[in-house]
Amino acid sequence: MTYSRQAAGDLASSALLYLLQTPELAAGFMGSTGLRPEDLRQLAGQPELAVHVLDYLLEDDARVIDAAESLQVKAADFMSARTALAGPGSFGWEPD
Repeated sequence: MTYSRQAAGDLASSALLYLLQTPELAAGFMGSTGLRPEDLRQLAGQPELAVHVLDYLLEDDARVIDAAESLQVKAADFMSARTALAGPGSFGWEPD
């Protein structure tokens, strides 16, 4: 599925809520990004935060699968959303 920036941001927001409702995922996300709770409040709705959320999920296949199941989306939708927000080639590879 091809995502618009708005739809990608919406998916990332849903993914953030999913992460924050799961204590071990929330702790891992906060630890890996160095963000504090007050930072989340300030960055809410910003594309930079959305990309960080999607990156955190995409680092681990199990996270992707669990989040996709919980949010009732396809696992590949997270990468599609990330590409819509950050652009092709922004994940360390170039599109064909």
